[in-house]
Amino acid sequence: MTLTADILESSVALTDLAALMLLFAAWLGIGWIIERPPAGRPSVSVLMIRFRREWMRHFVSREPRIFDGNILASLREGTAFFASACMIATGGLLALIGNGERVRAIASGLELNPAETGWELRLLVPMFFVVNAFLKFVWAHRLFGYCAVMMAAVPNRHDDPEAMDRAMQAADLNITAARSFNAGLRSVYFALAALCWLTGAWTLLLGTAVVLWVTWRREFASTSRQVILRALPPPVLSGPAGSRLSERRPPQP
Repeated sequence: MTLTADILESSVALTDLAALMLLFAAWLGIGWIIERPPAGRPSVSVLMIRFRREWMRHFVSREPRIFDGNILASLREGTAFFASACMIATGGLLALIGNGERVRAIASGLELNPAETGWELRLLVPMFFVVNAFLKFVWAHRLFGYCAVMMAAVPNRHDDPEAMDRAMQAADLNITAARSFNAGLRSVYFALAALCWLTGAWTLLLGTAVVLWVTWRREFASTSRQVILRALPPPVLSGPAGSRLSERRPPQP
């Protein structure tokens, strides 16, 4: 039986469908809240935007700039590592999908809520999240590369009229790369939650709730957030460069 026929002939129980819908709703919802939090309670990801801009502001006058290059290189190494891990995970899931009968025999003893939903379908959901994470990590890696080029284009003289504008362009690329990297991490988290479907719909609901709570806590109620809040940089730069930037775009968080 082909994979397509197996999926089409699988009868998805109502609880499975509801759990699956809640999984995707939680994934999309927490991503929206993290990137667009309430004004009075910004997330860690949004708070770090200010520090990324502050980094580029100090980068203009720092001599030498090797320190900044090393930081960016470490960020690129992190994205490359996660992208490679996602490629390996995708290959492993494809191998499992190709051996559905063997997987069913091994995991049958773990089934908490027996249903006729195909194992291949249950593995396709975590694979979706893993592939999405891979694409996010690859794009983040490329954006960090663009940021490195833009940083190299910042004039050496800090009083050059183009220096601050170029640095803020690099900051914007850095922020966009970080946003993509964070989205990739969230996809990895929810891929782990999706694997809970192998043992039933109720386990999927539990896994979704745990991942949702952990993700929310790290962004809105963690110790790292309290540390970041101790001394936030100003939302916009001061001086002529900052004035020009604030005229071109609305103030950033």
